[in-house]
Amino acid sequence: MLKPLVLRPMKVKPPQVTPARLQPLIAAATQGEDLIPVIQQITHELGFDNFMHGVSLSMHPNAESHSFVFTTLPLEWVALYDQKAYIEVDPRIEHGLASALPFVWDQASLIGKSRALDAFLADAERYGVASGVSVSTRDFQSRSGITALSSTTPKLDAEARNKIAGQINDILALGTYFHELVVMAIMEDKVPPMSRGAPLSPRERQCLLMSANGMSSLDISKKLGIAERTANFHFSNIVTKLNVLNRKEAVARAIAQGIIHLES
Repeated sequence: MLKPLVLRPMKVKPPQVTPARLQPLIAAATQGEDLIPVIQQITHELGFDNFMHGVSLSMHPNAESHSFVFTTLPLEWVALYDQKAYIEVDPRIEHGLASALPFVWDQASLIGKSRALDAFLADAERYGVASGVSVSTRDFQSRSGITALSSTTPKLDAEARNKIAGQINDILALGTYFHELVVMAIMEDKVPPMSRGAPLSPRERQCLLMSANGMSSLDISKKLGIAERTANFHFSNIVTKLNVLNRKEAVARAIAQGIIHLES
């Protein structure tokens, strides 16, 4: 599990309206308490086993976005997801890029569509991510985020899907409120990304080498057969891990540190 996300007391007015289920979260945030136990409690009350929220935002003017992830899932899963570039096949990400509507999924409805997706589903299930719901968030400054609740159940029956539908308002609110709290914490308290200093994945090194050779995100996406936005996600992770402002600095640092090697 990630180390607890602890926020200092926020000197802001409480929201005018807070769903009853989220009131403990707001209370913990405004008092600067550890949010993980509260998030776990809300997650379990909603009928799920684990929680994840990811957000991409720029910390400096004219800088590329950095990636921040907060989750109750094991760090081993986060590392595996990163190293195997599962962002390229994760159906929750794909749906979130195309629609603001909630995405309800399970293993049974997705298995067999592609080898890459099947590999993701198999690994995800091993870590307790076998079904769930995800919602995308975009705040007033167009900073995007995604909240995913998941469970160990590989197949959602009609009753389970109806239960999710009945709680969708609370799920949407959780995504919105947590996104706002996390962004405030990052911007005001300068919470460092958990992946800062982590090694680049093979796909990230590949993208960085292509960039060093003058290729744009669009060029890279066509070469790798992925969406341009997915290529940009990779660069968001790259600048986060290398703690630089943009991909030009990332290329320079990677060459200097021997992470990538240009052909002579």
